[in-house]
Amino acid sequence: MNLRLPILVFDIETLTDLKAGAHLYHLDMPEADVEQALSKIRRQESGMDFQRLPLHEIVCISGLWIDEKGMRLFSFSREQYSEAEILSKFLSIFDKKQPTLVSWNGSQFDLPVILFRAMYHGLSAPSLFDQGEIDQQKRFNNYQNRYHHRHVDLMDVMAMFNGRHFQKLDDIACLLGFPGKRGESGYHVPEYVRTEQWSKLTRYCEGDVLNTWLVYVRWMLLKGQLKPQDHQQWIQSTVDYLHTQTQQAEFLQVWQQTAQYTVFTAATFAPQP
Repeated sequence: MNLRLPILVFDIETLTDLKAGAHLYHLDMPEADVEQALSKIRRQESGMDFQRLPLHEIVCISGLWIDEKGMRLFSFSREQYSEAEILSKFLSIFDKKQPTLVSWNGSQFDLPVILFRAMYHGLSAPSLFDQGEIDQQKRFNNYQNRYHHRHVDLMDVMAMFNGRHFQKLDDIACLLGFPGKRGESGYHVPEYVRTEQWSKLTRYCEGDVLNTWLVYVRWMLLKGQLKPQDHQQWIQSTVDYLHTQTQQAEFLQVWQQTAQYTVFTAATFAPQP
């Protein structure tokens, strides 16, 4: 067997929607004070700072598209588009194709946020959210059901659908000999947006996509859906593609180093005989 193409590996980056949050909680105060107030309210509600999903404003969606023609890394960010435009561009992909969707924690975060924010902007996305009401085949294989295969949430499936076993993408990527987040974290996203460091924003989001893709290929090897030679071919294709992507030069450089930490990946960048 080989991979079921096309495949779309994706990730989103967000920050708190201060306007919607102020409206939701009736906060009549200067905008500069709203974020602190929302954080305080959230801590009172849940004991943590992580904001409610509907209040996550999307500032970037990155993806890696893989089909018979090869692979293509892309990003839609606030540098060029409004949130509604970012969503429209991403959702339109599903009108043309029905890819295998791959994510890390997409079932619990990325897709619900996309759902809420698409509704907020009055968008329609039946190709992504139909569960069989329009296309009856999606009753048995849709993007929402955690046990279907149209959307593979690697964090969920690798935990065997047990929340106690959830792992961080960064940890698993590093464990398997991949670059991981390379010292960055999502805490930098608001700063990237505030200071208009768009290349850093997209590079960070694309890095998560690439790590997710590499873990997915390894997962397919584990499940026997890729033979060892096919797995190696996909890894080599990824290396070759990244050599053409100047914005991911650091990812490739770090990968050359981290690959040396496991016996299995040490040969990834070994000189060919």
